[in-house]
Amino acid sequence: MKRVLVTGAAGRIGSAVVTELLGRGVEVTALVLPGTEAPVQGVRLVEGDASDPVSCREALAGADGVVHLAALPAPNRGTPYEVFGGNTMATFTLLEEAGVAGVRNAVLASSYAANGLPFATQPRSPDYVPVDVDLPSQAADPYALSKQTDELTAAMMARRHGMSVIALRYPFVGGLEDRLLPRAQQIAADPAAGAADLWSYLDTRDAARAAVLALQASGTHVFHVAAPRTLAPYPTLELVRRFHPTTQLRAELPGRTTPLDLTAAERILGFSAEYELTLERRTC
Repeated sequence: MKRVLVTGAAGRIGSAVVTELLGRGVEVTALVLPGTEAPVQGVRLVEGDASDPVSCREALAGADGVVHLAALPAPNRGTPYEVFGGNTMATFTLLEEAGVAGVRNAVLASSYAANGLPFATQPRSPDYVPVDVDLPSQAADPYALSKQTDELTAAMMARRHGMSVIALRYPFVGGLEDRLLPRAQQIAADPAAGAADLWSYLDTRDAARAAVLALQASGTHVFHVAAPRTLAPYPTLELVRRFHPTTQLRAELPGRTTPLDLTAAERILGFSAEYELTLERRTC
């Protein structure tokens, strides 16, 4: 691809995606909210909102790919109407304008939280592990519902415009030192803190690489992407039995294996995480 539009380009994953694309010789347009600085030098900067068709049309000029990362990333980042309405309208508007503009490849950030576990007001357990994209959702918050809707929108836009649209279900994402190490320390002291996330995570650099690989894929897919081992220094099987005793085990989970099904991303995208936090193994 010659030019890719990245929305939410100043965010944690967005700035890493911009850096990854520039490193591969791809020109980048960054769509950011008014008053936001460019994530890095060397990008074409467009100020606007992804839910605004005019902003999207301007940002899409010359683009042959889109990575859509702009969103309110949790149910407490606005009112329920702002979180659900804002997230879903931005995805609909951007993909509609991209399809009209002839863009053939789009990637959007979905979330592991689409299953409804991370932001549930009461602890919930998945029906089974490893969790795959067919797991019945227990969504009871506007963010989870917005991500489910985004995935449905992606499939519809693919049919409507003949696009390839890939949705990546990201887990807890961060840099090794700034977010992942403190999170690992928290989980080591209290493994219940990571139970809703199934102790999964992904380094920001891997999150960006997954998005760039997804730009090259064909068809319409939803993938879980995560590090192959958890942020917990405890055996995964012990954690699941302790914190999710009603969850069905559909596969062996040796060592610290992340209880998410990562095989589809490995098979279709050729993606596997390269950056992992080294942890000393303990027992619960």
